Amino acid sequence: MYSYSFEYQRAADAQAAVAALRADGDAKFLGGGQSLLPTMRLRLAQPTRLVDVTRIAALKNIDVTETVVTVGAAVCHADVAEHSGVRHTLAGLAELAGMIGDRQVRACGTLGGSLANDDPAADYPAAVLALNATIVTDRRRIAADDFFIDMYETALEPDELIVSVAFPVPEKSAYEKFRNPASQFALVGVFVAKGADGVRVAVTGAASSVFRPTELETALNASFTGMAARGVTIAPDDMNEDLHASAAYRAHLIPILAARAVDGAR
Repeated sequence: MYSYSFEYQRAADAQAAVAALRADGDAKFLGGGQSLLPTMRLRLAQPTRLVDVTRIAALKNIDVTETVVTVGAAVCHADVAEHSGVRHTLAGLAELAGMIGDRQVRACGTLGGSLANDDPAADYPAAVLALNATIVTDRRRIAADDFFIDMYETALEPDELIVSVAFPVPEKSAYEKFRNPASQFALVGVFVAKGADGVRVAVTGAASSVFRPTELETALNASFTGMAARGVTIAPDDMNEDLHASAAYRAHLIPILAARAVDGAR
């Protein structure tokens, strides 16, 4: 029989959470648990302690201004999707949050947990990268372009805790994804954001990590239309290939989803 035990600790604040991880090198932060707990059930991870950060009040705030939407790391997906200020000011982000998983996942999963895990098919990384967001941790600020490194790999230190994410408000934004019907993860997801500094596009689900397709950004900076997006060809060379979709199919989907996002951007 498989036997495994761990300690559970509820952190009172960010400092206590970080201190707990520093005291135990095999401890893990527990956000929504939507990624960590299945990994533990599969025996792919065996932390000696789970440090629950979901009850830290400072990590559960959503602040909306005309220029920035700041979301705490422990805010669940459902709260982002249903927040009236986010829906009005940054509709693309609210729409993305509403597409994550199912109702149960959205009620438990958190922004910080999703980003720290950096699943290659997760939705939030596309919004963070396309919106040029800033990830705020307990010790520094990390630009989106510097945060995502590779599959399940980010710029975070082992004991570093995401506190919040600051999303600049663009002129227009939207997210489209082609779902895996079983898991609801993105076979391909495309977030498009048009701002004062131009158009940024981020793709998730198609490669080992979220990325910006320069071909699409160039085309959409020249003409922010669905037709311009559809005219772009993406090479399948670095795309994922599995039982759900070939690399060529994923590459084919990217400009199509980008075009739908542009057509629906607001």
